[in-house]
Amino acid sequence: MLRLVARRLLVSIPLVLVVSAISFVLEALIPGNAAESILGPSATPSAMAQLNRQLGLDEPITVQYWHWLNHLLHGSLGTSVENGQSVFAELNVRLPVTLSLLGGAIVVAILLGCGAGLFSALRGGIAGKVVDVLAVPGLAIPSFWLGLLLIAGFAVTWRLFPTTGFVAFTQSPVEWARSLALPVLALGLGQMTVLAKQTRDAMLDVLASPFIHSLRANGITERRIVFKHAVRNAAIPVVTVAGLLVIGALTGAVVIEEVFGLPGLGSLAVGATGAHDLPIVQGVALYFTLIVVAVNLFVDLAYGWLNPKVRGR
Repeated sequence: MLRLVARRLLVSIPLVLVVSAISFVLEALIPGNAAESILGPSATPSAMAQLNRQLGLDEPITVQYWHWLNHLLHGSLGTSVENGQSVFAELNVRLPVTLSLLGGAIVVAILLGCGAGLFSALRGGIAGKVVDVLAVPGLAIPSFWLGLLLIAGFAVTWRLFPTTGFVAFTQSPVEWARSLALPVLALGLGQMTVLAKQTRDAMLDVLASPFIHSLRANGITERRIVFKHAVRNAAIPVVTVAGLLVIGALTGAVVIEEVFGLPGLGSLAVGATGAHDLPIVQGVALYFTLIVVAVNLFVDLAYGWLNPKVRGR
């Protein structure tokens, strides 16, 4: 297992380099620069050129990227060109918001989705048809549109939850949960339907396999067959889909944070992109990449626990 973890971490190094380089180039291709955003449209060319030199924006893009990479290797992400604050400080303040949103959404998706999929696979009938029907709109409905519907219903009409904003857990656990309830549902309901469909199909395949029939023929109770043998075997494809959904939810989190006014990494990246604050954009891209690496590592560890043959690879 340790060999597996070490190999995955080693493979993640090129991923970080590639993602950071691509995001650096894409941000550089956006018209305008940080000097224009800071000084405004009325700035003189000489003042613009002076600020560009001061910020190092007059250097070739390869040189700028090398400077950023050199700072990263020394444990620094630089400072924001917009407010002069440490990038690490800016990101670390907003990271708990994004992690709370992602964590809450995937917990809701796993508990409700896997529970509904397992129930429909065992009961069949109308429960299975409901899961099949809901899977299609669950994939088709955009999370931001669902978020607007939740705001209109549960925040504006019934006033059960706040419309926007975020309350830290340390400040008030109850208000923290209320501020995240609608964003988590908006992001997690679509994932829930996908997991329900995947869990149901995986369980039906396992329950129809020959070894399950052999267990039944040997007199093993149905409860033991389902929860000791079938669920574990069906969980492997579900874990794969869950990992992909978490990674895909990073994109959805950016939109949801904007819709609900959450001060997370996604909203920070949107504002930094508009201001051409390259150090902030690079920092967010790095944090998102590390989240992807952590999710993939967790999926690999789950594979090792579910299938012991993977541990020795």
